[in-house]
Amino acid sequence: MVGFEEMRDELLERIEDLLKRKQYTALRDLLADLEPADIASLFEDLDEDSIPLLFRLLPKEPAAEVFVELDPDAQEMLIRGFSNTELKEVLDELYLDDAVDIVEEMPANVVKRILKHADPDTRKSINEILKYPDDSAGALMTTEFVDLKRDMTVEDALKRIRRTGTDKETINVCYVVDPARKLQGIVSLRTILLSDEDDTIDEIMETHVISVSTLEDKEDVAQTFSKYNFIALPVVDKEDRLVGIITVDDAIDVMEEETTEDIEKMAAMLPTDKPYLKTSVWETYKSRIPWLLLLMVSATFTGQIIARFEDALSAFAILTAYIPMLMDTGGNCGSQASVTVIRGISLDEIEFSDLFRVIWKEIRVAVVCGATLAAANFVKLMLVDKMIFGNPITITVALVICLTLVVTVFAAKVVGCTLPLLAKTIGFDPAVMASPFITTVVDAISLMIYFNFASLLLGI
Repeated sequence: MVGFEEMRDELLERIEDLLKRKQYTALRDLLADLEPADIASLFEDLDEDSIPLLFRLLPKEPAAEVFVELDPDAQEMLIRGFSNTELKEVLDELYLDDAVDIVEEMPANVVKRILKHADPDTRKSINEILKYPDDSAGALMTTEFVDLKRDMTVEDALKRIRRTGTDKETINVCYVVDPARKLQGIVSLRTILLSDEDDTIDEIMETHVISVSTLEDKEDVAQTFSKYNFIALPVVDKEDRLVGIITVDDAIDVMEEETTEDIEKMAAMLPTDKPYLKTSVWETYKSRIPWLLLLMVSATFTGQIIARFEDALSAFAILTAYIPMLMDTGGNCGSQASVTVIRGISLDEIEFSDLFRVIWKEIRVAVVCGATLAAANFVKLMLVDKMIFGNPITITVALVICLTLVVTVFAAKVVGCTLPLLAKTIGFDPAVMASPFITTVVDAISLMIYFNFASLLLGI
C-alpha cells in the first residue's frame, strides 16, 4: 500500500494540471478519495488563488472537516472569501469545539462575522466556552454529546441516539444525567447494543465515573486520557452537573502542544504556536532573544570566577586547557538528570514529596558515573595528554582534574534533579530548568570546585 507522503508530489502535479485544464469534475473525484487532513496538507503547497476553488468542490461535510485541519491563515483567507451562505454552511457542519478553536484564532472582525452567521444556540455555546481560561478543560470541551435518563429502556436509548446522534461529537459513550443535569453514570454504545431491549439504562450503566472539572488544567486532562485510555471524558461544573465532554483527539492536540512548548522552553526559547516555516524571522528572534540575553548576563558569574583565579591560571597554565571539558561534562550530567526528572514530573511519576528519593538515586548514579569518568580521564591524561601530546601533566595536576570531575558530576546531578522539582513547587514550569539554565549554574559550580582543588593541592 502506497502512503500519502509517497503520492504527495504526484497528487500536487495532477491537481495543478486539472486546474489548468479546468477539469473540475475530475478534481472533485480526486479529492473525494483523500482524507481531510491530507487535503488540507495539499492546500498548503498550492497557491492561494486555487484553494477557494478547490474548497468549493468539496461536499459540505468533508469541506468542514478539511476546514478544521487548515492552518489559521488559510482559514481566515477562506472566511473572508465566503459568501454569507457559504460561511453558514461551513459553521453548521462544524463540531462546537472546532468552531471555538477557530474563533480563538481569528481577528476580531472575522470573529464578529462568524458569530453573526452562526445559529443562536451555537453562538450562545461558543460564548459560554470562551469564558473559560484558555488552558482549562472548559475551554477544551464540546457540549455536543448524547445524554440519557436512567429510567430509559435500551430501546428508548437507541431511538434517542439515532435521533440526536448525527450532530454529536461521539456516540460511543453516552452519559446518564438526572433532571438537574447531574452526572450519574456512563454507558457505552457497545453495552447498549448487546443488552436486551427491555433492560433499563439504570441496570447497565457504570456508576463509577471519572470526570474533570471545568477549571482543571488541560495538561492534567490529557494525562487522564493517557492514564485510563479513554475516548471521551465528561466535564462537570462545581455542582457536579454535566456541561460537556472532551474527546481523545482534543487530548492528543493538547499533548502535542505541551510537548512542543516544553521542548522550546528546554531549548531556552519562548513558546510559539506557529509552525517553524510560517514563523517570521522577527517572531523567531523575539522568542529566542530574551533567554539568550538572560543566559549571557548570567554567564558573567563564570567570567568573574575565572578572573578571580587569574594568578592561579598563570602559574599553572595547563589548568586552562581542561576548563571546557569540566564545564561540558558538568553541564551534560546536569542536563541528563533534569530532563529525566522533568519527564517524570510531566507524566505524574514524580512529586515534590519524592525529592529525597530522587536526590538519593542521583547521588548513587553520580558516584558511579563520576568514578568511571575520573578513572578514564586519569588514563587519558597520563597516556595521551602527557606521553603523546607532551603536555606538562603531573600526578598532582591529574588528581586535581579527576577529583574536580567526580565532585562536579555529583553537584551537577543533584542540581539537575532538584531545580525542576523546586520550580514545580513554586509554580514555574519545570521545563524552564532544563539544559541552558542548568548548564549555566553547573558551569559556575564546576569552576569553583576546580579552582578550590587547585588551591588546596597545588598550593596556589
